[in-house]
Amino acid sequence: MSAISPPAERVWWKAPLDKLELTWIAIAFVWSLVMFGMMVYWHIYGNQNLANETYKTTKEMFAAKTQAMVDKYTVRTETDQQIPVVKPPAGSDVYLIGRLWAWWPILELEKGKQYKLHLSAMDYMHGFSLQPQNINIQVHPNYEHVLKISPNQSGTYSIVCNEYCGIGHHTMVGRIYVK
Repeated sequence: MSAISPPAERVWWKAPLDKLELTWIAIAFVWSLVMFGMMVYWHIYGNQNLANETYKTTKEMFAAKTQAMVDKYTVRTETDQQIPVVKPPAGSDVYLIGRLWAWWPILELEKGKQYKLHLSAMDYMHGFSLQPQNINIQVHPNYEHVLKISPNQSGTYSIVCNEYCGIGHHTMVGRIYVK
């Protein structure tokens, strides 16, 4: 059989399998089972997947919860846009809004304390990437993503949007202070 034969004369699926072809098919099948097993193993023992919850919500409800937190726990404002810096008590629910083109508000958390971080988007899908930690979440409008965080190092953490959200995407950043 030639590779330049017309298709009408080549009925490849009716040709018998060669031993070498069968060997490579078996190797590929076994390797795919191994890789599938590794996905399950790393999900359970890899300690790399966030244990988060997601709930259906509305933009208005989430914005109201966030505004109530900001009104109650604001300690100062920063930047030219006067973004509030919020310092909630340890163990509380903390809300963060992604919208064109900022993360709002700035959070100030205590080292070693646990918080429930609630994330939602007000307009488009945004990416929540906490740097230098390896936390990446796609934040969707009308969904509330909840994850438990316990900051273990002091410092300033940057929040970067890693899902293209429009012309000002490159300016969409936020901050979390850990003291």
